[in-house]
Amino acid sequence: MPMIEVRQMPGHLVRRFQQIAVAIFHNEVDATGYDLTPVQYAALATICENKGIDQATLAGMIAYDRATITGVVDRLLHKGLISREISKRDRRARELAVTDRGLKTIETVTPAVEAAQRVMLRGLTPQEAEEFMRLLAKATEAANDLSRAPMISENATHN
Repeated sequence: MPMIEVRQMPGHLVRRFQQIAVAIFHNEVDATGYDLTPVQYAALATICENKGIDQATLAGMIAYDRATITGVVDRLLHKGLISREISKRDRRARELAVTDRGLKTIETVTPAVEAAQRVMLRGLTPQEAEEFMRLLAKATEAANDLSRAPMISENATHN
């Protein structure tokens, strides 16, 4: 029976690319003097764009399960990058907002994050990078419902 070449399987390549992407992210962001993980950056940027967002909505928007997002939010709070307050609309919910320190962090770190994205795709021409991103998004969106933490579109959260 012929064996499948593991190193050519999409799952293996995606896992390897994720390992590389995380290493590149840390290399670029660490150079700014900030201690931020990719998920912390995603959460911080999403909170910055959606002031007053609650944790459950944040989890859906960046495709993380609620248990994981709680730890991420707690670490951002501990670093003084966000605040969490009881919602005036729903006393059970907690609204998140970026602090001044968090805004400074976003301003400083975002150029490094953008540089990391370019480094990740450095082996591709601009056209190949665009096509890669288009196909990666298409494949990810098609399998979103199979995820343990599906991404919830921003539009779905505001309906």
